[in-house]
Amino acid sequence: MKMLHLIPQVILLSAVVGSSASSATCLAPERPFVPSDPVVAVEYADLIRQDFENYFRGILRYFQCLDGERARVFDEAREISKEYSKFIETIDQ
Repeated sequence: MKMLHLIPQVILLSAVVGSSASSATCLAPERPFVPSDPVVAVEYADLIRQDFENYFRGILRYFQCLDGERARVFDEAREISKEYSKFIETIDQ
């Protein structure tokens, strides 16, 4: 039964080390397309530049989303760890 008391710490550590980078709510922006033909790149320079600017804004939002999701899941794991500890105390009596 002693091993069961380590489980909450393992769960909490897993939440810290392996945070969810693939959250369904956080979507990375698409990579901007740059044509390989320099003539086409020059012709569409304004659109391509705007795509890059949109990408950089989007990637910042994506990182913020991941940070928020990581914090949320970490708090949730801490709460669940406490609940599990109470559960173990209950069944060990």
